Amino acid sequence: MAEESRLVTLCRQHADIAEADIEVIRKNAECLDSIAELMGADIFIDCGTRDPDVAVVVAQARPTSVKSLYSGSVVGKFARRSKEPAVIRTLEVGMSTMDMSGVTQEDKSVRQSVAPLKNSAGDVIGALIAEKDVTESVRAEKKLSVLTQTTGQLIERGAVVTSGDNSLPYHVTDGILIFSRSGVCTYANPVAETIYRNLGYIEPLEGLSFSNMTFHGVKFEEILTRKQVVLTDMEIGNYIFHIKYTYVKNKNENFTGVVMLINDVTEVKNKEKELVLKTVAISEIHHRVKNNLQTIASLLKLQWRRVDDPLAKAAFNESISQVLSIAATHEILAEECKDDVDIMTMLEKIKSNTIKHGLLAKKGITINLKGDTFFCDSDMATSIALVVNEITQNCLKYAFVGRDSGTIDIEICNGAMYSNISVIDDGIGFKFDSEATNKLGLQIVKRIVTEKLKGNFSTESSQTGTKVLFDFPLNSRSAETM
Repeated sequence: MAEESRLVTLCRQHADIAEADIEVIRKNAECLDSIAELMGADIFIDCGTRDPDVAVVVAQARPTSVKSLYSGSVVGKFARRSKEPAVIRTLEVGMSTMDMSGVTQEDKSVRQSVAPLKNSAGDVIGALIAEKDVTESVRAEKKLSVLTQTTGQLIERGAVVTSGDNSLPYHVTDGILIFSRSGVCTYANPVAETIYRNLGYIEPLEGLSFSNMTFHGVKFEEILTRKQVVLTDMEIGNYIFHIKYTYVKNKNENFTGVVMLINDVTEVKNKEKELVLKTVAISEIHHRVKNNLQTIASLLKLQWRRVDDPLAKAAFNESISQVLSIAATHEILAEECKDDVDIMTMLEKIKSNTIKHGLLAKKGITINLKGDTFFCDSDMATSIALVVNEITQNCLKYAFVGRDSGTIDIEICNGAMYSNISVIDDGIGFKFDSEATNKLGLQIVKRIVTEKLKGNFSTESSQTGTKVLFDFPLNSRSAETM
């Protein structure tokens, strides 16, 4: 009972296994002693942990008919990919792994055969492991047998690889493996050897069977039938691979073998994940900045309602509109998840904010937005937003004095070298040589245009209205090309 209790505890502590699956593992563990006697081998049950490179031993049985390879219990200890690749492979791919080298928790070399334990839904919940001793004579006998078999096959198809033969690339970035018609690996290039070594394979790849080297349940017979199998974005441990199996024939249409190509795309995929995470983080930052700016605008609005001085109210109105114009840029950046702002969309938001927050000097004043659009970076977009907002507010304050209605046209022109934006009203005109030209708002606008946008600022005014135009070099992209 104590052993059963420890099995349950280990499963709960190290792995996300359902209670029903733990019961399946427990029932299998009751049979381990009989299996150990029948096979004359040490028998274990391992379960995967939250670390893809590590499994935990949850049950153990030692034979009495032969000497056990272990001096004590290893229940609760870990099986790592670097020492027991067969265990991790079976847990990952759900396929049996037969007669592969491994190193025990007591640093002894063994041969492992591993079968998956599955629940009623067919999901792998553990691995049943049989371990036997490794002797040099057994290993040499096996290698001699494999060498005899594979050499004959290589000679038959004229594909023996020697150190002086460049028929197979040694310096490509893909791992290359060749399997004979009987499913035995006859060639592995250095890249493939490195990949499998990183996955924990200890022994040389030549001579291993296809069933011990493939991933995710692909069978040799399936490749012979389908002629080609392509697997993309396969996660094996901490690695991501693109794998391609190809049926190969010679010029006489006779089968010569199966080629397996392995492309390690782990670094590329990890970079993609980092970019996605950074994009989400940047979007969230813009969203929070937008919310904070709108909160500031709301606080200013509260103060605006508490004052009676018309000059103070006008100052609050200016600050509110400036804050909201910057918030409009961050709102677009948060929605688009990239540092590209559609100017037309941004100015539409500024126009809506002006109307929504009651900043129109006269209810009968109409604001029209028309023309081209283009995309630019957030820094340029913020500068343009501030300039257009300030000019529009000046129109509302000065252009329609003594009038109940009027029109303001904001027009965007996207040019080949320079783009420009004009703000035109049909008001009473404005004397730019008057004291008003020295106001802080207009000074800021001119400095933003000349210093930040590297453009020009010009004005025209008469009794029939005022036109303010500013341009800037086009480091933007047309919206049609996006």
